[in-house]
Amino acid sequence: MYFILYIICIATCHCLIEKDEKNENHCGLLKQWLGSSSVSVEISKKGFHREVITTVELSPNVLSGVRVLLVYTWPRGVYIDPYQLASMRDQSDWQILIDSAIDLEVPAHKTSGFVSYVYPSPDGPTPRLLKVTIPIHGRYHEPSSDGELFTSVDIQPPELLLRTEKCLQFNNLEPHTVVDAPCTVNNSSMCPWVKIQSQQEHGPMSLQFPVGDRFLMIPVCGGTLLVTMICCVALSKYMWKHKII
Repeated sequence: MYFILYIICIATCHCLIEKDEKNENHCGLLKQWLGSSSVSVEISKKGFHREVITTVELSPNVLSGVRVLLVYTWPRGVYIDPYQLASMRDQSDWQILIDSAIDLEVPAHKTSGFVSYVYPSPDGPTPRLLKVTIPIHGRYHEPSSDGELFTSVDIQPPELLLRTEKCLQFNNLEPHTVVDAPCTVNNSSMCPWVKIQSQQEHGPMSLQFPVGDRFLMIPVCGGTLLVTMICCVALSKYMWKHKII
């Protein structure tokens, strides 16, 4: 009886040690893989409607079962249109989760920034090169009181997060850190992700949006009211003359 228990104990310990060794080997490969992954960002188009194009280049030896997550922290000067994203759903190979509701009509000084989680290639194996194009829109800003015609909005590059089911112990991954983020776009549970140290060569990108002149507020409002009244009088005279009721 004791001999059988001894055999079972030895077999169990052997399986656990073998499992730990495989986990350690996979985590070691993951650490090497992290150092050769990078993110680059560029912005296209002009005016209030832009596109943020993110390119993720992963290691040439992509590990199986690895998932990628891009975390964008957006300033209050821009917004993402959820209805536009819904219309693009069938045309894009990525999914997005936004951490809060977005009001499309609120000006910049009456709203706050938000965070979005983008999951490239949610189905199937992860390719080495990923590209995500997110349309963003500038908000209207408060009129300027110092004569400035434009205001700057800084767009930070996203954080690159990776996760794998095979590496369960995130030890000795410096300079990378482990953070919690939604496992999937469904936001049903949180998972540990490894945050890649930023490889972006440049800092945040600055966008320029036009702003109004505060000192022109009274002339513009007065002129608008005057034009409106003239049009109403002219329309009323026309309707009276032609007996339009």
